[in-house]
Amino acid sequence: MQVRQSIHSTHAKQLDTAGLREEFLVESIFKTGEITMTYSHIDRIIFGGISPTDSVLTFADNLGEKLGVAYFLERRELGLINIGGDGVITVDGEEHFINTNEALYVGMGAKTLSFTSTDANAPAKFYFNSAPAHTQYPTKKVTLEEAAPVTLGDVESSNKRTIHKYFVPDVLPTCQLLMGMTKLEPGSLWNTMPCHTHDRRMEVYFYFNMKEDAAVFHMMGEPSETRHLVVRNEEAVISPSWSIHSGVGTQSYTFIWGMVGENQTFTDMDHIDIKDLK
Repeated sequence: MQVRQSIHSTHAKQLDTAGLREEFLVESIFKTGEITMTYSHIDRIIFGGISPTDSVLTFADNLGEKLGVAYFLERRELGLINIGGDGVITVDGEEHFINTNEALYVGMGAKTLSFTSTDANAPAKFYFNSAPAHTQYPTKKVTLEEAAPVTLGDVESSNKRTIHKYFVPDVLPTCQLLMGMTKLEPGSLWNTMPCHTHDRRMEVYFYFNMKEDAAVFHMMGEPSETRHLVVRNEEAVISPSWSIHSGVGTQSYTFIWGMVGENQTFTDMDHIDIKDLK
């Protein structure tokens, strides 16, 4: 588990490209046959990828010890979205078949979790976010059809997209974790533009469905002094609450967003007019 510390907005202004990438970009989310994990001090979110092949994957036995608890989810909740082949997540002995574009919420208190792929040649890819939790909610599967969809943008602005909200209060209860997947329409390249910040929540963006020679220019920083990161396929960006989070790709792409923080009000954001960006 790698650890990323909180970065003040004033500090971020002093970082060069390499420094920005080191602090905010996570390049290796999926490794075949392994679990990757990044712990961010920003609102204590943990995120990563699980890609089992011909063997069962489980969280390390000493993971709870590293977090100061007896086991990983003793005081945490977990959300996973599968972007790979069909797979199975077993939670305290109960199997959940999670196919492509399906998700599973795991409530606080789950002790044993294991992950397998239905076909080792087409492994599952479970992208996950975990947040501190204060109470236990039921473990529940959410399909793409059950996720609350919202279509935004238009072709003229090159930002027509559908937001599939998997873990939001309208779909199921969670303590603080919000997760969803945004798919851009063919010909649309911009996400979240006009952009915004939300001072009460941080966010992690995970970009995928990109070709090897494609990239997304992820815009970050304070609105008055924006920066950017060049992001490749299956890489993630940590977005502090003081930062905008918008992007434009060299081709169409998909991303998963996860938020934790003070509230779960999806529309609680501070919009930034394009003319005010610098």
